[in-house]
Amino acid sequence: MKRHYYISDDLDDLEHVEEELESQGFVTPQIHVLSRDDAGVANHEHLHEVEAVMRTNVVRSMKIGALVGIVAAPLVLVIGYYSGLVEEFTWVPFIFLSIVVLGFCTWEGGFLGIQSPHYQFKKFEDVLDQGKHVFFVDIEVGQKEVLDRVVRAHPRLQPAGEATATAGWFVKSHQKMRLFMKSMP
Repeated sequence: MKRHYYISDDLDDLEHVEEELESQGFVTPQIHVLSRDDAGVANHEHLHEVEAVMRTNVVRSMKIGALVGIVAAPLVLVIGYYSGLVEEFTWVPFIFLSIVVLGFCTWEGGFLGIQSPHYQFKKFEDVLDQGKHVFFVDIEVGQKEVLDRVVRAHPRLQPAGEATATAGWFVKSHQKMRLFMKSMP
């Protein structure tokens, strides 16, 4: 999937764009609005805002922290082995310490990531500070023409680039979960 970014200063127009895209076969998890005006976005029923946790770099940083932990945890075991301490204290404390190191590195990565904006959204900080909104759509291969047609009908949308998007299987599973939750009593 490919992500297309647009900038606008009109939430009403963005709501119309989202409605038109959904009427053309796009599903809600493909369409998002990133804005500092959370109340304004919430007042527009059809706008799908970016969840607070996804505005930060927490997921990516946790993955990096976990990779550091995967490297550091075996080092604890290696140090225990070569220092001869495992013969004196057994392997149990070193195994537990390696698990703690892995968990700590993952947690610390998430802690650092939650303090910074998502790496794909950093370039829009100035635009968001100006009170504008970033509208982005994750498209599949055959949806480009539909997106272009809808965007042409809304001249207030300014193209702002492209990036890699959320995996297609994740968008589809998110949509199925939304439908399931709506059908539940």
